[in-house]
Amino acid sequence: MRVSELITTMSQKLVRVPLGFWSSTSLALMSGALYFAAFPGVDIWPLAFVALVPFIVALQGQTPRRGLWLGWVAGFTMTMSGFYWLLDMLRVFSGFPTILCVLFMALLCAYQAGRMALTGWLATRATSRNWPFGVAFTLAFATGEFAFPLLFPWYYGATVHQCPTLMQTAELGGPIAVGLVLATFNLAVASIVLAALQHRRQNWRLHVGLVSVVTLALVYGILRIHSVRRIASAAPKAHVGLVQANMSLFGKRHEMEEGLHRHLVLTKELNDRHKLDLVVWSETSVMRPVEESNLSVDVPHSFANKLGVPALFGSVLVRPVDDERSYVFFNSALATDSDGNVKGRYDKTYLLAFGEYLPLGETFPILYRWSPNSGHFSQGTSLAPVKFGDHWVSTNICYEDLSPSFVNKMMRHHDAELIVNMTNDAWFGDTLEPWQHLALAKFRAIEQRRYLIRSTNSGISAFIDPTGEVIAHTGAFEQAALARDVSWMQGKTVYRQLGDLPWLAASLVSAVLAWRRRRQALPLSKAIAT
Repeated sequence: MRVSELITTMSQKLVRVPLGFWSSTSLALMSGALYFAAFPGVDIWPLAFVALVPFIVALQGQTPRRGLWLGWVAGFTMTMSGFYWLLDMLRVFSGFPTILCVLFMALLCAYQAGRMALTGWLATRATSRNWPFGVAFTLAFATGEFAFPLLFPWYYGATVHQCPTLMQTAELGGPIAVGLVLATFNLAVASIVLAALQHRRQNWRLHVGLVSVVTLALVYGILRIHSVRRIASAAPKAHVGLVQANMSLFGKRHEMEEGLHRHLVLTKELNDRHKLDLVVWSETSVMRPVEESNLSVDVPHSFANKLGVPALFGSVLVRPVDDERSYVFFNSALATDSDGNVKGRYDKTYLLAFGEYLPLGETFPILYRWSPNSGHFSQGTSLAPVKFGDHWVSTNICYEDLSPSFVNKMMRHHDAELIVNMTNDAWFGDTLEPWQHLALAKFRAIEQRRYLIRSTNSGISAFIDPTGEVIAHTGAFEQAALARDVSWMQGKTVYRQLGDLPWLAASLVSAVLAWRRRRQALPLSKAIAT
């Protein structure tokens, strides 16, 4: 069949609403593939303006059960493509055959796909109760991104991480606000497509109204970037360095002294060139466990007093306990002054189940007798920032920087002037994951209007300004050290004040629409109207 005949056949099928099983499923697959192509790593970001269009078209007139299926298909296609790096990680660390690792990856992605499945179900459920599709889909989209719990968080708004102008609404509502702007444009395109295929009169007033949302976001972005950069240029400065030692995942554990040596050498070279006010190392950059009770003596004497510059670095602390575990670890960030004295500490709060801790293990320590290989790390209890002179630095570890609400909670605890993330992404090898992690983390700088410094073991380390622009970064799997001026920023954003309350409200309204029937049905020509 020629391409023109194929297009004609598909167009004839699309005239009928609702679409059949295979036609609608094919469109959902297409949306998932476009979503992946627009997502960080592949980065064909203009596709974000149309990636949801096939999904929206497929949902028209469908039952809630079919909407759930179509959302799941789109989500599963996206996650199996976007998180392909899970397969290598599972093969390396589980030791299971490849076929079994594929199964485990598919099960995880099948769960993660529930986010879009929820969106599809809520949208079709509300539409079947005579609510306008545009309203139903918008609320369902926000609900899916806010309410569905994920092991590896991601957001549709991350597709435009290379376009800072479109990212600025994150200070109003986090990445969900950015994603909603894009979803609105997708609704406009889908409305035009459906009207054309079904030979209906175009509702240009509706189209212009939907597209104007993107226009307003662009204007807002231009104005805010200029304003924020003007404020940053007038704020007090610090010359900060970051070090990326590039130790292999197992090398960090087996060659602890080599890892420390690399950090010391790179720090000295960087400080000799730049006269740093602060240097930042990565997560567990000091791998040799330090006894918590001996912290104030061990850290200065072992290396910190040799740095000659205030430092913030990852360390492993150990505390004896009187139960089945015998001891617990803390994945910590320690702050030292120029003489090497410990001045602050933050312990990682979000721990990885089984890898870092055993669920219910602290409540029932005997569980460790049955699962001896589970991690012995204990959860941090404080979100307080660490202090450097007269300034405060909010520190988070590993994938804690992927959670807008968690970082917002830390910043609400104390109005820190700088955000630091320390990470080790060597788990995922030379894949797209480190770039995706960086892209998702950028939004924290905009949400809080702070400089964000990310120091990672193997990349990607970066300096990010308060507009979300990466002003310097390392490559993956290279030894590197960078230094840049950052500003000590102050002030609160709308997102800091409101957090995710708007999305909680949207989720409640979406639930109401899913269960409450609207008395008057809408004609087909207005079915997608907002």
